Amino acid sequence: MFSGFYTAASGMLMNQRSLDMAANNIANVKTSGYKPKRLIKTTFDQQLVRQMNGQTQGLGRGSTISVGTREITVHGQGTVTDTGQTYDLAINGDGFFVIQGTDGQYLTRNGHFDRDGEGNLVLPGVGQVMGDGGPVYVDEGGFRVGSDGIIYDNEDGALDQIQIVVPDNYDNLTFYDNGTYGAGNTVALEQVYPTVYQGKLEASGVNLNNEMTRAMEVQRAFQSCGKALTIIDQMNQKTANDIGKL
Repeated sequence: MFSGFYTAASGMLMNQRSLDMAANNIANVKTSGYKPKRLIKTTFDQQLVRQMNGQTQGLGRGSTISVGTREITVHGQGTVTDTGQTYDLAINGDGFFVIQGTDGQYLTRNGHFDRDGEGNLVLPGVGQVMGDGGPVYVDEGGFRVGSDGIIYDNEDGALDQIQIVVPDNYDNLTFYDNGTYGAGNTVALEQVYPTVYQGKLEASGVNLNNEMTRAMEVQRAFQSCGKALTIIDQMNQKTANDIGKL
């Protein structure tokens, strides 16, 4: 009886996490360069096997409780679309723009930049875009970014190089809801030189139809676990009442 209660409760918790994740993906369907998140699921006995120092056999035919073990981000090249906006940049290939915020450094594929009052290229609400020489300064009179990421003034004089990096392990990045990432001290970053497009943006990696379908499936699973939990609770109460009558 208690195993059934645990099964249903675990299912509700796992599906709630999946539902929250789908909701966040849907909320970022318009966020440039956003990469969707997924919950890696496994069964309860499989999870125990992984923690038993080298054992590979299963633990018998117990209930197959689905539990979320970890969250992953689905990295990959998104569709690049024209915007015609001077400050918009898109990466074609591996790598992240480096943004210096007030509370630390962030990585992002979102190139929907702007120019602040001091002439720095910024990701609004996050921080300054970094180049090899520090924060990237762009002249109001005009600038261009070459496909190699070098920034030129309106007289074709080289100003700086857009800083683009890749982590040694994507799984160690800290994911934030707005599509930016944090790289702690355990993450080694290497500068790379992919193709950079000016006047273009990388679209969000979220497929709205797929996410809506996934959210509805998870919602139904959540409701099923809730109903099972109610039935189990009613059975427990009946059992307790029957015992009390003995």
